[in-house]
Order: sequence, then structure tokens, then C-alpha cells
Amino acid sequence: MTTTDYDVVVAGAGPVGLFLGCELGLGGARVLVVERLTEIDETIKAGAINIPSAVAFYRRGLLPELTAVWEAALERMRAFKKEAAGKEGAGGNAGASGRKEASGREDGEPRMPPKFAGHFAGIMMDADLFDGSAPVWAEVGPVADAGLGVPQAQLERILAARAARLGVEVRRGVELTGFEADEEGVTVHLGGPEAIRAGWLVGCDGGRSTVRKLAGFDFPGTDPEITGYQAVVEMSGAERLGVGWNTTDTGTYVHGPFPGRVLSVEFGGPPADRSAPVTAEELQASLRRVSGVPEVTVTKVVTATRFTDNARQVTDYRKGRVLLAGDSAHVHSPFGGQGLNLGIGDAMNLGWKLAAVVRGRAPEALLDSYTAERRPIGAWVLDWTRAQIAVMRPDRHARALRRVMTDLALTTTGTTYLVTRISGVWQTYDLPGDHPLTGHSAPDLELADGTRLGDRLHTGRALLLDLTDDPGLRARAEEYDDRLDVLTAACPARPDLAALFLRPDGFVAWAADGGDGADALPAALERWLGTPASIARPAA
Repeated sequence: MTTTDYDVVVAGAGPVGLFLGCELGLGGARVLVVERLTEIDETIKAGAINIPSAVAFYRRGLLPELTAVWEAALERMRAFKKEAAGKEGAGGNAGASGRKEASGREDGEPRMPPKFAGHFAGIMMDADLFDGSAPVWAEVGPVADAGLGVPQAQLERILAARAARLGVEVRRGVELTGFEADEEGVTVHLGGPEAIRAGWLVGCDGGRSTVRKLAGFDFPGTDPEITGYQAVVEMSGAERLGVGWNTTDTGTYVHGPFPGRVLSVEFGGPPADRSAPVTAEELQASLRRVSGVPEVTVTKVVTATRFTDNARQVTDYRKGRVLLAGDSAHVHSPFGGQGLNLGIGDAMNLGWKLAAVVRGRAPEALLDSYTAERRPIGAWVLDWTRAQIAVMRPDRHARALRRVMTDLALTTTGTTYLVTRISGVWQTYDLPGDHPLTGHSAPDLELADGTRLGDRLHTGRALLLDLTDDPGLRARAEEYDDRLDVLTAACPARPDLAALFLRPDGFVAWAADGGDGADALPAALERWLGTPASIARPAA
């Protein structure tokens, strides 16, 4: 047996595991990320990130990479829409089933709005109906104008490169097969004679998590009722399929937004074997049943996956020295693209806290806030996806409900509500303090020197922003100089604000207007950053 010591072992090198590994490394932890697969998984999965996820990447200096990937994806989508419009104009999809979708549109009609704003159960949002006048939209910064369609495999490449730059060790082709946890740490077995001794283990190993099962986490929820397929294929007869989301008498299918991408959903129960390879015949049969287009023929499967609407969530994200993040902690249908985003939020929340604990800068009790803050958002996501399943069912009651939802989505109020919920800008944490900004993701203030607040968070350290050049305020933070950056600046657009204390994840832990509230700063600093260094250090 070979023993190697790490502060944290992360099981799973998908986007959540890699993001967490980077956050831990940024916080000074010795971390090992292990992944069963030898290469990045190119299987088509999540294709969009929401505002909180984009903000997390922005706050770590990764927005340019996201934007570059999105611009390349946009070109593919524009080419597909142009090609589809040309075929439709030539009567290419005249043979489509012609059945009415719940909104009243024919199956073959394009579903893409002038500007993409998301969807609810395949009911597309029209960005021209969206009212973005709420202050929260002005405060998210440049991510509000950035494209957010980034394939999961591309995210993994961005994060793998960042992990390498940070010196985070990632081992591929290594599978966690077991572990023993005690009060002092975890012994992790990696499928051979090697065992790793670590202080903590975090399962980011997906919906069928080995870590979750072996640790015995409670995982209650609702059983699945659908079988879904998402794939990129080569096929003939595609010109007879409707473009975008199509709801028929037998289910739902999607064609686009780039050539060969298809999705189908049938309400006949879950698949008998989710792990079996998805064949061309299986995909073709599902597409034909749902679309009513017998001419569509799948000739090659480039990449494909099955999914269901199994919706479950662990009751606690921590069991002693073992924690969960991402799909390991919660599973649900993929509609609305919430799963990846939920996991990135978990990693951003947990990373700095666990790093502070392992570095001795904060007590273990800090980790209790992880479940308290993240589980309510996870529970909301599960219900959001359940609601979409209810609207997608092919029975008469569900179709009546779908018509009501479609009517609501065609109003400014309805679109604004749905887009706001889908975007994630509403997400807050219940933190102590009376200021309206406390518990909110920090507004991306534009400072007098032309920089933005988000660009000041690249180091992964907490930040005290002094907007009134107050020496007394800065003096209160001096004892935390090993874990807190202090920035004195002006913000002409927000003369009401005097100061902000941001946690490393960018959430506001304390704020003050004028001279009000400064007495509460020391308690906030200690709550989130632990005991001051001058007290923690032994006397010489």
C-alpha cells in the first residue's frame, strides 16, 4: 500500500469537480481530483450556463474564454437557422405531421425567437417581451451581455487548463472504489493497491455517485416517468422535422440549434438500462414515434445519452468528513439546463469554506453553512423541473395547463418572471444582517478608476471595499490581512454605499451606508473568516 497525503480528494473531474478543485487550490489546499474516464467526455450534455455560473467564471477571470466559445457556437446556430429557413421556404418540411402544438403552432414552424431568452418545458421565451428594468439586471456586469451557451465539454477544457495553471493535481483513468472515514480524515481506495489518506473527501461523481452510495446519504425524491434521448447524429429526412422544440400527441422532440442535434421525450416510464449504448435504431424509433415523420432515418450516432426525470436530493450535503456537490447531491431532468449551474454554485460556495477549514483559518462549523445555503436552491430547481414535466405530459389535463402557460409566456410579465427564474439572478443566501445587499451576490460596481468589482475577486480572497476612504473601517480589518484584501475606491454611480465586505464567492456578508453599521463588521469578519491571525498565532 502506498500512502499519499492530501487535504482534500475530489472524486469526479467534470465541471463541478474541476471548478471545486480550482477553488480549493486557490485557497491553498493540497487537492487531488480523480476521474474514472481517461479523457474529457464528449457526450452531448449541458449546453448553457446561467447568470450565477457566468458570474462565478467572471470573478475568477475566465469570462474571455467563455465568450470565445459562445461566439463560435453562435456561428454554428446561425448557419443552421439559415439552412432550415431555406428548406422551409422551399417546402422542405411540408410533409411534417401538421398536428398542433399546445401553443397553436404547427409542428413544422420554427420556434426560435428573435433573440434567445430560454424556455420553460419547450415554451420559448421571446426576448422582445422581456423587461430588464429591475436593478438586479444592471448589477450583474458584463455577463448580462455575454453569450451563455457553452457546451459542457468546452467548460471542462477551460477548467482543466485552469487547474493545471494552479498546480491542482488531476488524475484521469483512476476510479474511486471505496473509502473509510473517521474523525480525523478519509482513506480513499483507488481501484488497486494504492490508498490515499486525506482530510476530506468530496463526491462530484455524478447522479449515480459512488461516494454518495458508500457514505449512506439519504436521497429522497420522486420516481421518473420519462425516457429521454439527447444526441448528435447524421440522418436523412431531417428537413421534414420541425425546427426547435416541438410538442406532439405522443411526446416532445427538438431539432437544432445546430445540424444533427436532436432530443426526444416519451412518457412511457424510465429506460430499462440507462448504461447500455444508445443505438441508431433506438434513436430513430423514438424520433419517428414522437415526430410522426416516418421518413427520418438515423444513419450514424456521433454522441448520445439517455436521461429521465428522476428527481432526488440528499437531506444533508455533509456526513462527517465526506461532502457532496453537483449531481452527486441532487438529480433531476435536464430541462432548463439547471443541473450544471446548480453544481457550479455548489462548488463556488463550498470551495473557499473547505479551503479555510483545512488551512486552519476557520472552524469546521463554517461548513454547516454549505448545506444551509445551497440546499434550498437545489430544492427549488427540483420543483422547477418537476413543473416542466407536468406541463409536457401528453394527457389532456397537461395540454390544457400548457395552453395557459403559453398564454402567460406571451406577456411581458410572464416572460420577465420566467426569464428571471431561469437566469438565476434571484438566488440569494439567508445571511445575518439588515442591509438590503446582505446575502446577495455583490453588484458589479464600476469604480472610479474604470475597473469593475468582479475583476477584483480573481484571487479568491475575501474583499473589504471601502468607498469613503475610512481609516477606522480599514483598521478593523487589519488582523485579517492574511485572508482579506482591502480596497479603497470610489463608485460615483452608488454614492449611497459606504462599504461592502464580500466573501470569497462574491456574496455580500456585510454592507453599510454612510457611517451606519460599522460596529457589525468585526462580527461578520469573524463569522466568515474565522479567528484573526494575530489571535490565532502563538506568542513568540
